[in-house]
Amino acid sequence: MADRPVSGSELAPELEAAAAEIAGSERGFHRPPPGLDAAGQAAVRRRALDLATGSGPLTAIGSYALDGERASTQNCENFIGAAQVPMGVAGPVHVRGSEIDGTVCVPMATTEGALLASVNRGCRAITAAGGATVFVEDVGMTRAPVFRTTGIEDTRRLIEWLEANEERIRAKAQETSRYLKLLEIRPSVVGSTVFLRFRFATGDAMGMNMVTIACDRLVSELIEPETGAQCVALSGNYCVDKKPSAVNYQLGRGKRIHAEVVLDETTVRKVLKSEAKALQDVAYRKNLLGSVAAGALAFNAQFANVLAAVFVACGQDLAHVVEGAMGVASFEAREDGSVYASVYMPDCPLAAIGGGTGLDTQREALEVMGVRPNAERPGAAVRRLAEIVGAVVLAGELSLTAAFTSRDLARAHERLGRSSAARAG
Repeated sequence: MADRPVSGSELAPELEAAAAEIAGSERGFHRPPPGLDAAGQAAVRRRALDLATGSGPLTAIGSYALDGERASTQNCENFIGAAQVPMGVAGPVHVRGSEIDGTVCVPMATTEGALLASVNRGCRAITAAGGATVFVEDVGMTRAPVFRTTGIEDTRRLIEWLEANEERIRAKAQETSRYLKLLEIRPSVVGSTVFLRFRFATGDAMGMNMVTIACDRLVSELIEPETGAQCVALSGNYCVDKKPSAVNYQLGRGKRIHAEVVLDETTVRKVLKSEAKALQDVAYRKNLLGSVAAGALAFNAQFANVLAAVFVACGQDLAHVVEGAMGVASFEAREDGSVYASVYMPDCPLAAIGGGTGLDTQREALEVMGVRPNAERPGAAVRRLAEIVGAVVLAGELSLTAAFTSRDLARAHERLGRSSAARAG
């Protein structure tokens, strides 16, 4: 049951005194008075912020429907309330994949006016064409500890030991979770530095915590004691987590998503207000040449925009948008006036359980899409989510690319994305 938020004006004298101590840096935000539930702790912190900054009682931040006890212990330290982001719905969009073959509505949370309207138009086009075909590869979650050796010979011995003990390593890693399966160990060597990129299947979880725990166990109980190589950091940035990278573009991470649709000439003209050759030209000169000129790793119009809105709504790790936004949007004009459109997303970490997916509103959003983990089919729920993500990202690319061809982008933001005060100015 959700907490009842407590306002600063309701604080007892001893709590008011504690808030003053926090405001004066005599007590840390992490040390509220003992015996308080999450709502009470949050109220003391909000009052401390008011005293320290003159912000006022933070009434909106303190009004929330989520389970504060869960959020404050599993999702967010120094809990004070919630940041509310408007949530809308796109669709229905027809998705054809291994876990879903039908229409689905997609909750999206954003503060950007016109985004939902744009994605919704793309969903209409996809559904009119009979659906987006989506194929998801479960590449696996990675963690890459970095080691120091004495040089080439020492490094060779480390790699030979890994090859000779792969089954022991796999068994030790999989002791940490019944949902974890070691798929690969990929070494990369630079001088006396060795990166070991471990890749795991993680069921319906995104898996970063699982693989981090497994790698820590491997390092401390097997690799360091038996090889003498010293682990400098449990993550050596060769994973690569929450950063755009060529290695993840090439090898993939999380889910590798392919989505495609063929729109006939009538759908292109009536729904997207465009034509096939114009869409192809924008994709070539903007998505491809423009990204090459910029040195970008994202050859698309707005993967990040759509991903961020879905991630907020569905409790995904928001920092993974920087990985998921890498990828290619392609448009090919056909002789009959139709257009083939596709998106390729090589690095999209997703979760159906764990992390923010257990929060109340995020769990409801996943339920809307039928994303329900099943212990008898681990991984199926997150594959369903990935298929939906592929289709809705494709919808966003279709609509925005079409808006460029019709020069409707600025008009749409003028109409939907600006406040009345801004328009008046």
